[in-house]
Amino acid sequence: MEVKDSNGNILEDGDNVHVIKDLKVKGMSKTLKRGNVIKNISLTSSPQEVECRVGKSHIVLKTQFLKRA
Repeated sequence: MEVKDSNGNILEDGDNVHVIKDLKVKGMSKTLKRGNVIKNISLTSSPQEVECRVGKSHIVLKTQFLKRA
């Protein structure tokens, strides 16, 4: 199963990604701003989602809002 970012690049476990759009995350008081770097992502069973850690929280993000760093 290939997981691709918004530009069509293939993502792998441990990659770093940039957020390409301001995202409001449910359950968090802060917003993920465009350009934030998220390090060490983990792939999930869905090809449209990745799991990552932001602060002390584990969240799942859609790959359409990410690009490979």
